[in-house]
Amino acid sequence: MLSTLRNAWNVKDLRKKLIYTFIIIAIYRIGNQIVVPGAIPERLAELSSKSGTLFNFYDLMSGGAFSQMSIFAMGVYPYINASIIMNLLTIAIPKLEQLSKEGEEGRKKINNYTRYAGIVLAAIQAFSTYAIVSSQNALVDNSKVTLFVMILALTTASSLLVWLGDQITNRGIGNGVSLIIFVNIISRFPSIIGQIAGQKSAGNVNLLDIALFIVVALAMLLMVIVVSMSERRIPVQYAGKTVGNKTFKGQSTHIPININSSGVIAIIFAMSVMQFPTVIAQFMSPTSSVRLWITGNAWSPFKAENPQYAVIYLVLILFFTWFYTGVTFKPDEMAENMHKSSGFIPGIRPGQPTAKYIENILTKVSVLGGIFAGIVAIVPMLAQNYTKFQGIHFGGTTLLIMVGVCIEFIRQIESQLVMRHYQGFLK
Repeated sequence: MLSTLRNAWNVKDLRKKLIYTFIIIAIYRIGNQIVVPGAIPERLAELSSKSGTLFNFYDLMSGGAFSQMSIFAMGVYPYINASIIMNLLTIAIPKLEQLSKEGEEGRKKINNYTRYAGIVLAAIQAFSTYAIVSSQNALVDNSKVTLFVMILALTTASSLLVWLGDQITNRGIGNGVSLIIFVNIISRFPSIIGQIAGQKSAGNVNLLDIALFIVVALAMLLMVIVVSMSERRIPVQYAGKTVGNKTFKGQSTHIPININSSGVIAIIFAMSVMQFPTVIAQFMSPTSSVRLWITGNAWSPFKAENPQYAVIYLVLILFFTWFYTGVTFKPDEMAENMHKSSGFIPGIRPGQPTAKYIENILTKVSVLGGIFAGIVAIVPMLAQNYTKFQGIHFGGTTLLIMVGVCIEFIRQIESQLVMRHYQGFLK
């Protein structure tokens, strides 16, 4: 990785793209320190301190912007949510599905729809953020002016952040939105080290505990890297054919299916479902029986410290992994496209048998991926609840994002290097 970065820095065009990417990220990190007018960030620390909760996840993904009530507190998540919704609507609405098949122009239209939907979701999320912050008494006042300023600031900042991500994608290197999330995650590492040092100074942990923590973290990192780069390959044979005066020979290839094809989507879905009742309870009266049962009951399934929370969380991750994998790959469409291209899976009849074969493989892969995602998501929760490392902002989901972004970033640099250092057949 370091040699790849060094080689890229020696190429003038790539060096300019890297510098441009670093400048945009620096601008974002500076803006991340601007507090929303009227907010009192000190009162939000407790809300985002519990590992495994939605607020803790948002705080990690925003680089601490949520707990500081920065103008970038919502990050790019309204846009990400809009992208997920548009992906699902593309499957459900025939017109959007047709647009997705119209090449570059169709994708541009869908991207525009996604951005507009992201602005709407940003405004809704900004209002929800105001309600949550207000319920925590983290506002100077609850006037309509404060409400308007907060919604305007958070919505505008979120849209600006998406635009900055697009600038990195178009003029820099890597996926801009993913890089912004990656930078947010690594920006929390110094605070994690400080928290561990604080636990050590207070006598809550010893050197052996810290060594075990590091070993488990490295083991999870290694597991994420291995699974992220693992794939199930379905062999495909294409028959030879003649088109006009040209004859094309048959060839063998494969369809790669990543073991963790759903990425962090399933974890985010499951986390949202588990935290939805808690978020709704924030809008209710403090004396409401429903709110008291959700947030105050010792056996509530919506409290992250309870064992039943982890069990339901794991089941939801398995379900959403299976659902998202099946919806994304579309076995029937894959079998049809393969048949139109004179391709077949050796030993499997074309048509419905091929679709059934692909569906069975996707089911097995999704179960393995769901178990892996569940382990990654639950291990930090168990460490939070049953070990001495309480209050440590460490999540397995962040490892999935970090590894995925690093792999994509390095692959883009390597592809750029190959384009600029190719060798012809005559040396």
